[in-house]
Amino acid sequence: MLRYSATLDVPISTARTISAWLQAHRRRHDLRPHQRATTCWEQAIMLLRWLYEATSIATIARDARVSQATGYRYIHEALRVVSAKSPTLIDALRHAKDANNLFVCLDGTLIRTDRVARKNPKNRHDLWYSGKHKAFGGNVQVLTDESGYPLWVSSVSPGSTHDITAAREHVLDAISTVDICVLADKGYIGAGHNVHTPIRGRNLADDEYEYNRRLNGLRAPSERANAMLKQLKALRRVTLCPKTITAIAKTALVVLHLARKILW
Repeated sequence: MLRYSATLDVPISTARTISAWLQAHRRRHDLRPHQRATTCWEQAIMLLRWLYEATSIATIARDARVSQATGYRYIHEALRVVSAKSPTLIDALRHAKDANNLFVCLDGTLIRTDRVARKNPKNRHDLWYSGKHKAFGGNVQVLTDESGYPLWVSSVSPGSTHDITAAREHVLDAISTVDICVLADKGYIGAGHNVHTPIRGRNLADDEYEYNRRLNGLRAPSERANAMLKQLKALRRVTLCPKTITAIAKTALVVLHLARKILW
């Protein structure tokens, strides 16, 4: 068998922090943590390889000298532990306000999945199919700061869910409790709660056109947040149950925060 060494482009401090969280989790929940098949450090490496490179779990399990079933179990366990460290929406909004951000941006992104054969009971259409993107996936709402860095991600909604509907479910109630300006695209028109969106229509007046131009210019950096999250290849296409997108997206956010050392 051919063997070779590889390098993962992740700060070693990130792996150490995740390993410490896993160790604390084992101490709380395991009756015999010393009988685990791998160490916390190896489990952290398994998670990071899967997140960053989308390496197959069969390969990860083989390299860790555990069964494929154990590999799946360890990946899911690590996702639960790390995603629990993700900031709440209130914390993210307050962090942005304390950092003197003049505004935050809200946008939705589709995390693609394999086909999901679940129908919407109202119209019998595919629940997880996005007509906008012409693909199966889950809708995740992303809140960013002025520079476009992601501060918070929501739980997943089926891909057929419109952005405004997902925002009402996951975002708008919390936004109303923190006095900060929120910028969003036309998909959020009617959101209220201090959410500023472009003016829809043709033949706009000069002042309306200028308003749209400036708002879109301020909001443009938020597009990089989705690209930053999807640098982790596990988020480019999820082959697990689509409900696990919530844990994967929140884990990706925590990993990005660890790299920048901005957890709060």
